Amino acid sequence: MARAARDAAADALRFFTRLPVPPAWGSPESAAIFEGVARAAPLAGLVVGLVGGAVLAGLTALGLSPLPAATLAVAAGVALSGALHEDGLADVADGFGGGRDRERKLAIMRDSRLGSFGATALILTLLARVSLGAALVEGLGPVAGLAVAAASTIARPAAVLPTVLLPPARAEGAGHAARPAASAVALGWALAAALAALLVGIGPGLAAAAFAALAASALSALARRQIGGVTGDVCGAAAALGDAAALTALALTLM
Repeated sequence: MARAARDAAADALRFFTRLPVPPAWGSPESAAIFEGVARAAPLAGLVVGLVGGAVLAGLTALGLSPLPAATLAVAAGVALSGALHEDGLADVADGFGGGRDRERKLAIMRDSRLGSFGATALILTLLARVSLGAALVEGLGPVAGLAVAAASTIARPAAVLPTVLLPPARAEGAGHAARPAASAVALGWALAAALAALLVGIGPGLAAAAFAALAASALSALARRQIGGVTGDVCGAAAALGDAAALTALALTLM
């Protein structure tokens, strides 16, 4: 049991962050890897969120004003995750916004170049996260770091939710390979809600989880209409939007 939990946590950290994970830790089979990622996704989000939250709390305690403190906190989280979710969001925005049909949308999403739709989506989402973080600092002071950690914890299971709501959009790729069981995804959401409740309280934690789930579900519905299913980019976009949605809920409930 302890080894299985360790391997699931290692799979999630390896998948969601740039942190070095011992090669011997983790699941050897691809199917088991994604089951572990789904279950332990909140733990990876918590690690990223604690780093960003510590940056926010520390800089605020040192007297830095809320806006630059929140900017550097978001930057720390993005760096630790390797901009994985931001890349997915940009690709989804470019594909959905610029493609004429399903095939063209999928082709654009595979293109590494950043277009106007992707740049706009990235800018607006990052601005939302920074401004919400700054608002939380103005209302809560250094304690706002816990809200940043809670939002990040919830955002990672949001990345997995589209895989159980949608069929794969392609016959290959991450959206096809990452097919965890619904029970593993549900367990991940339960763990995320529990961790968020410990960090910010039951009411705000559940509200943040609900907002993130709604954001990921809405994106899934849009992906069904646009490309007929899920890809790895859709999962990344769900995490980025889930983070912003969770922060919105926390700003509404904690202040």
